[in-house]
Amino acid sequence: MPATGEQLEHLAVQLDEVIHLILEQDNEKASMIDTVCPIYLESAKNLMHYATFRSLDVRGLQKSLKQLGLTRLANAEGNILGSLVNLKMMVDSLRAKNMNHENLPFLSIGEGKKLLYKHTDQIFGEHTKDRRVRIMVTQPSEAATDYDLVLGMVKNGMDCARINCAHDGPKVWESIIDNIRKAEKECSTTVKIAMDLAGPKIRTGDIGEGPKIKKFKPPKNAHGEKDMVFIKLVAEGGHELKSNEIPVDKRWMEKLRVGDDIKIKDVRGRSRKIKVVQKDKDFVLLLSPKSLTLESGAILKPLRKKLRNGMVGELPGKEQFLLLREGDHLIIGSEEEKATLPIFDTEGNLVQAGKVSCSPPEIVHKMKVGAPILFDDGKIEGIVVETASEWFKVKIVRAGEKGAKLKSEKGINVPNLDLGISGLTEKDREDLKFVAKHADIVNFSYVNNEEDVQELLNELEQLGAKDTMGVILKIETQMAYKNLIGILIAAMQAKKLGVMIARGDLALEVGWKNMAMVQEGILSFCSAAHIPVVWATQVLESLAKKGMPSRSEITDITSSVQAECVMLNKGPHIQEAIAFLDEVLVNIEASHDKKEVMLPKMEWG
Repeated sequence: MPATGEQLEHLAVQLDEVIHLILEQDNEKASMIDTVCPIYLESAKNLMHYATFRSLDVRGLQKSLKQLGLTRLANAEGNILGSLVNLKMMVDSLRAKNMNHENLPFLSIGEGKKLLYKHTDQIFGEHTKDRRVRIMVTQPSEAATDYDLVLGMVKNGMDCARINCAHDGPKVWESIIDNIRKAEKECSTTVKIAMDLAGPKIRTGDIGEGPKIKKFKPPKNAHGEKDMVFIKLVAEGGHELKSNEIPVDKRWMEKLRVGDDIKIKDVRGRSRKIKVVQKDKDFVLLLSPKSLTLESGAILKPLRKKLRNGMVGELPGKEQFLLLREGDHLIIGSEEEKATLPIFDTEGNLVQAGKVSCSPPEIVHKMKVGAPILFDDGKIEGIVVETASEWFKVKIVRAGEKGAKLKSEKGINVPNLDLGISGLTEKDREDLKFVAKHADIVNFSYVNNEEDVQELLNELEQLGAKDTMGVILKIETQMAYKNLIGILIAAMQAKKLGVMIARGDLALEVGWKNMAMVQEGILSFCSAAHIPVVWATQVLESLAKKGMPSRSEITDITSSVQAECVMLNKGPHIQEAIAFLDEVLVNIEASHDKKEVMLPKMEWG
């Protein structure tokens, strides 16, 4: 049924009102984009137009458009004013009225997409593969010494290598970068290097080292029966010990023979006899019929005559943790004093709450009773029940059926409080000197407002890297999401800009039930600003770590084509994950154009 004149008149009025409001706000907020780099000027204007559009209740307008079979502007962020004007011209044509809209400051249909692609190429380099979406891969420490690992990543489709400044140090970082540069030359491609500043993340303090012991328990075979225990003797100081390795003096180890029996007392004073079953130039393999726990300095007594005793070398201290259960209390202190473990009575009831410090310590003074608090990526949840000048007490409300282990250096999130922790840390400033010299992109962690952005840009300017360094803003706090428009406008002083949706911390901050809405909001506003987005956190996590993707991870990849880059984290099966993602993205992009599904021809039987 054709539209009536009344319907067309009503729609024309609605469109005129929205266009007028956008232009009115455009004039009022013109000063906000004074500092924007010229290459982002049109994008900044469009972002402001879209922000005004989203501040209006346009559901009535969208309903009217739907009734006429016209676009409801759901994917028009990249040129919102141009889309509105285009619709108005169509409606005016149907009304037999010729209205002149040529002088309005808008991007025509398709220009927004072109700007997004241009800005994506600026920060990630021109794409030469059969896919638009780039792949960023977090580099493990081994990438510093294992060139084949890095080469495999590049061959499998890595476009951007991510190095996290929260781990390792300049020597390791430089070795990783050298391997990446070597691999890109060998593959005749370009790989961008992005380095994360650690940022002011709130973490638990040092819980300390436990006893220097190692437990060896016999595994069970397919029938559920206990098998033998294998222990590998290796030379002291050679490398980081694996789970079944014990360090000993190399010269003593070389004198052992296959068949030798060795007596040893474990930490409980139990005597054990273990047998040498294999000898290699780098190790000696022992077999024990029973479980045992060894400590540094334990005496190894060979039963063969004329062979002197050996001794277990320095074992790493067992990592300590605080066991927390629902209903338990935990004290968080500002002083960097030694942590105290919780004390339980013989029936398992908590007698004395455990205590641990936090960093930065000043957050203690800003805690409020009733505030929810999360530990270790949300695995443990609590609520603040008491505060004091140097500590606060938390009641644990969720910690798993058997309790949860809280270890050193685990993240703390307090989503409902502004703790005033923002900007660059001293470590960040020092690391930034290395980043500016060696990397292509700096990933700015825990940005919260425009002032944080300006602080980073000022540092880059002092280092002479403001015009050459790409900047990716990691949106991972509730405050960053609320300040997103101001953050984007402030960051447009840089010439290469991107945004990362750090879905792990962000989900904790905004709440899991709100995460989908927040994620869509970030994608929409970045699309309006023509700024490329990195889709990050737990992408193909199961495949990278265990060798098999989950069904939900495949669905996640399908959604990730809304972004311009997908980030993978490290894992033993990272090569398979990169190759898999590369292939799936190519296939998906054949039937998707950013947010719009392109329906392929289907054969029917």
